Amino acid sequence: MSSDSSNKEFDISIVGGGMVGAAIALALSQAGLQVALIEKQAPPEFMPDSAPDLRVSSINLASEAWLTQLGGWPALERMRLCPYQRLQAFEQLHSIVSFNAADIKRSHLGHIVENNLLQLALWQQFGANLTLFCPSSVTALEQSAESAMLTLDSGEQLSSKLVVAADGGNSQLRRLAGIGTNGWQYSQACLVALVNTPYPQQDVTWQQFTPTGPKAFLPLCGQQGSVVWYEEASRVKQLAALTPAQLTQQLIKAFPVQLGEVEVVASSWFPLARMDANRYYAGRVVLAGDAAHTINPLAGQGVNLGFADAKLLTELIIDARRHNSDIGSAQLLQRYQRKRKPANLLMMSAMDGFYQVFGHDIAPLRTLRQLALNVAARSTLLKKLVARYAVGSE
Repeated sequence: MSSDSSNKEFDISIVGGGMVGAAIALALSQAGLQVALIEKQAPPEFMPDSAPDLRVSSINLASEAWLTQLGGWPALERMRLCPYQRLQAFEQLHSIVSFNAADIKRSHLGHIVENNLLQLALWQQFGANLTLFCPSSVTALEQSAESAMLTLDSGEQLSSKLVVAADGGNSQLRRLAGIGTNGWQYSQACLVALVNTPYPQQDVTWQQFTPTGPKAFLPLCGQQGSVVWYEEASRVKQLAALTPAQLTQQLIKAFPVQLGEVEVVASSWFPLARMDANRYYAGRVVLAGDAAHTINPLAGQGVNLGFADAKLLTELIIDARRHNSDIGSAQLLQRYQRKRKPANLLMMSAMDGFYQVFGHDIAPLRTLRQLALNVAARSTLLKKLVARYAVGSE
């Protein structure tokens, strides 16, 4: 890996070195393409005794398999991650629907990982075909029929056949490419807290649906976990202003009994928004991950959608290179958009459906919800189908 290069000609330039951008850069560089990766900030080094990062993701088996191929997953296993075998959903404690890895003959349904550690694990695999520009950011974009030119804040200019925007929901590159978006801000916001728990390392992630919003628990290594609390934005801001001791008391009061006598270590909050890019490419710029779509994080599927984008896009690019075709052609980018945009929109709509169905405390709707959960709790076939979907199986 080089941090400087006099040669500013690359096959592909990737803007954003987070989890999705780093995976794309790694996959393409391993396939022999000359890759430029532009990122504002490198991930911190791993310290075994450090507190877990507040930003965590639920990684399904499909994403895990691809990350294993890239070499990132084994590196992450040497750091810190927590598998879970069971997934529970409920409204009332007497009707818990439980999905189990054993139902689909798997050892686990997924892992809860810290975002910065997964990013670091991918960065550790960077090799000779990848030139890293960090810390660096893009100030201008110019496109021609044959290539795209990025100007960096250093004044350097990078020319490539294709530019990938993997720079997040507020993507600057998406704006520079002139791609519009549609979506909305939800009335709710999300509080995330790192907690110490009274239990040994847990193997279950659960979600309770309430009229004011879902409450969720994600297991972390040892006697720790991540608590996620969806509420009206004004209420979340109030909670975020509390001391850890005060927030601990609010959590114990508001969450179901299986949370236990937790202790808040740290917390943060963020607003909830849905965003979908009007199109996934313009000229020789293509969007991936949160730059293309942000989703209500109800089921923790956001980063898995991003990795699905990344896997398909890199497969199409590698195949085009193998056949000496243009890796930034409209035909290739159209194929990518045609497969990923409907899949992402379907998941976004499904999450919004849950948001609406479980977000209203109307008696007929409450009865219907309870009936649906009772049916799900008794249906072995349905539970197997849901479990397969949760792990990323077709």
